[in-house]
Amino acid sequence: MGREVLKAVWRAEDLELVGAADIRGEGQDVGGLFEAGETGVILHRDLERMLAETSPEVVVDFTVPQSVGGNIKTILRHRVRPVIGTTGIDTATLAEVRELAGEMKIGCVIAPNFALGAVLMMRFAAEAARYFPRVEIIELHHDQKVDAPSGTAVKTAELIAESRGRFEGELPAEMEKIPGARGGRFDADIRLHSVRLPGLVAHQEVIFGGLGQTLTIRHDSISRESFMPGVLLAVRKVMRLEGLVYGLEHLLFE
Repeated sequence: MGREVLKAVWRAEDLELVGAADIRGEGQDVGGLFEAGETGVILHRDLERMLAETSPEVVVDFTVPQSVGGNIKTILRHRVRPVIGTTGIDTATLAEVRELAGEMKIGCVIAPNFALGAVLMMRFAAEAARYFPRVEIIELHHDQKVDAPSGTAVKTAELIAESRGRFEGELPAEMEKIPGARGGRFDADIRLHSVRLPGLVAHQEVIFGGLGQTLTIRHDSISRESFMPGVLLAVRKVMRLEGLVYGLEHLLFE
């Protein structure tokens, strides 16, 4: 994802790539990471040093849940606007970032998914939830993804729950022969299932069931390029925000 962001920003006529940070490859020209030749932008190992030396206006973070909270605080402390694609951020960290960005009046975007099709999939699922009594979510990702379920799956479940209100029906009795076979529960009746396999990128199905019918809404990212239009949208729009926006739909449908 980092390579794709570098390439997308480098190619955007209205944006300038000024710095990059990663724990590997310090000192190399980032052009070698996305076949652009020499760019003059040198990779830093330390985020703080990169911020101090390059003075960016926006930083895009695709790292890991264990480090993203500290990264966001470091970015905000330098009065730079974070655009965060890292998933697995816990609710306490999210609340802390919301408070900090709000107090500082600095724009911050955190999105579980930057693919425009995925945002539309979540919106369509929220609409369908008003008409179907039962739903299950299956998300499929590459085998290097560390968090499960995905942020997109959790966000989809949240939107479905908000759209239809509290589930009041009676659930059938179930017996799991292998614990976890029916997936994880979100609220009383929304089941989430996670698949991790090599060869996948990012995919999600939302399957609704009703009387004599089912409805499946599916989105597939077949390459990481699919996330870049959404990333660039957030990079441009974060400049006029004051505080945290969680979810790309708030920028796409404003």
